Amino acid sequence: MKWLHLLSANFRKEYIELKRYLPNTFALVFTFYIIFLAAFFGIMFIGDPASFDTNVQYSIVSVAFWSLTMMTMNFIGYSVITEATRGTLEQIYMSPMGVWKIMLTRIIGQFGLQSVVMVILLFAAMLTSGQWLNLNPMTTIPIIVITMISMVGVSFMIAGLAIIVKQIQAFLQIFQFVLMGLVFVPLTVAPFLAFAPFVKGVNMVRTVMIEDLTLTQLPLADYAALILNSLVYLIVGLFIFHRCEKIAMKKGLLGQY
Repeated sequence: MKWLHLLSANFRKEYIELKRYLPNTFALVFTFYIIFLAAFFGIMFIGDPASFDTNVQYSIVSVAFWSLTMMTMNFIGYSVITEATRGTLEQIYMSPMGVWKIMLTRIIGQFGLQSVVMVILLFAAMLTSGQWLNLNPMTTIPIIVITMISMVGVSFMIAGLAIIVKQIQAFLQIFQFVLMGLVFVPLTVAPFLAFAPFVKGVNMVRTVMIEDLTLTQLPLADYAALILNSLVYLIVGLFIFHRCEKIAMKKGLLGQY
């Protein structure tokens, strides 16, 4: 019951902030839409006409997932920076629920809202390009949810770094281009990227949407690799976050900015 109250409160918080700063929310969606347009017109003018449809569909899914992964994986880090700037980070540490639980429910709420943004972006891109993907929610949603677990793990790693050094905005700006590379590069080109967070899940969802597959048509080995990858990153992420918390407390860094 406490978890439900905490999740409800943080979901409302994230929704209110998105609604209150609506121009910023619209600008965010518009920015990713412009990036898709750049990719779309690039494929149109210099791409191979024989594989035009597949390349456009690939770009639609990749841009949508880049937006989702970037906003999800950077979220807790930005949340820590914001709380430290406002001087409320220590107040969160006074909560009996624990900071990691608060941050976890926040990122779940944020993920739910950003998923709506991703769907809007997907439909806008499909409408513009005339290429309609097979969204197949009964297949894509379970894969996306499992993939999110690894995103949460990395987000906790970034949050741990933010607790100690405070200012990591420059790092996050560079990190978004790393995420772009991870999302856009297919596993067939770089199979070793399957060990990176979320890449396996994005590749599976992209395959489902482009080839119109169902859950049972994907190999069991893909599901096993995805679940193992997500759990490993979540455990490592929480471990690093707790270690950074202890270092910050030992050095008295929580109240400093």
